[in-house]
Amino acid sequence: MKLKQRVVLLAILLVIFIFTKVFLIDNLDTSAANREDQRAFHRMMAGLRVELVPKLDHTLQSPWEIAAQWVVPREVYPEETPELGAIMHAMATKKIIKADVGYKGTQLKALLILEGGQKVVFKPKRYNRDYVVEGEPYAGYDRHNAEVAAFHLDRILGFRRAPLVVGRFVNLRTEIKPVATEQLLSTFLTVGNNTCFYGKCYYCRETEPACADGDTMEGSVTLWLPDVWPLQKHRHPWGRTYREGKLARWEYDESYCDAVKKTSPYDSGPRLLDIIDTAVFDYLIGNADRHHYESFQDDEGASMLILLDNAKSFGNPSLDERSILAPLYQCCIIRVSTWNRLNYLKNGVLKSALKSAMAHDPISPVLSEPHLDAVDQRLLSVLATVKQCTDQFGADAVLVEDRMPLSHL
Repeated sequence: MKLKQRVVLLAILLVIFIFTKVFLIDNLDTSAANREDQRAFHRMMAGLRVELVPKLDHTLQSPWEIAAQWVVPREVYPEETPELGAIMHAMATKKIIKADVGYKGTQLKALLILEGGQKVVFKPKRYNRDYVVEGEPYAGYDRHNAEVAAFHLDRILGFRRAPLVVGRFVNLRTEIKPVATEQLLSTFLTVGNNTCFYGKCYYCRETEPACADGDTMEGSVTLWLPDVWPLQKHRHPWGRTYREGKLARWEYDESYCDAVKKTSPYDSGPRLLDIIDTAVFDYLIGNADRHHYESFQDDEGASMLILLDNAKSFGNPSLDERSILAPLYQCCIIRVSTWNRLNYLKNGVLKSALKSAMAHDPISPVLSEPHLDAVDQRLLSVLATVKQCTDQFGADAVLVEDRMPLSHL
């Protein structure tokens, strides 16, 4: 064989090798990743229903110790959580040993300390399940049941970035007032035959208290994250101005995402993709009020975006606030794992999964049927938005592979 023919043959073999590497081996890798996503989805579905059980098996640790050990930079709780039912049972039943006004914020809440020294945030019931909050998408009081539903949606989506939440009934007269601080106690009053309190917060008013049914108040309790994981607050790059007639830059600048990508911590690491995940999460629950967000301190952008304060959700099932998805449709990127999970939840699976996940909560039914239907409908809008992006830019540019090995050692 002549030298020239050999060179041509070698060139052809090199092209075949490159083709095999790019189109076959990489596709095998992608298929393996997709199969793992599917297995993770089936594992989630198998462990979806959480029965609140009174004791932990095979451990001498307290539920609070186990929950604290779960927290790592990219997860609040791990994929497999056999102890979750016992921890949530403790949150819903453990004796309250101290009650105080809530940490700083705009909405009414109380800070409770449960037996064993665990802090939880209590948010009281303000609305009946079928009440529709009219007006702006961020209008109204906090919805305690929204916190419960959002936590379970976080589980279903596989994010695992929301602190644990469970519904709880408390007797204000026998459980709260005897252990309340003077600051909290001074905000108690009686309206008719009902015990009420208005707490301390930016919008808290004596004229707008939260009232129990007699002495028994329904609410949600959110598990306080361990003190060894101090939080850092960030302004959300797609936050609203909350001023009439004044738009934020993202509301009129379609190239805004390009500017965000040039600023820390969105110029590298997982944070921008976390913002996209959060936009999907918030759109599904109808939360247009994430003006700030928290991560762990000194993380250099590697920590997850923690899904705290989800109570401005599930206000109006007829309102689909598309602007919540602005990070998604302006940046046109999304994690492959998120995209896969959303597709597995089509055709009514999401509604069914959410309903099943919340079935054993003490305040069940957590959501009305219109809200459950709305989540399913919004999922279709998210999928359509990603489809528009892939049609315009191609799937390779839009679907981003970002899998981080997580350790709970």
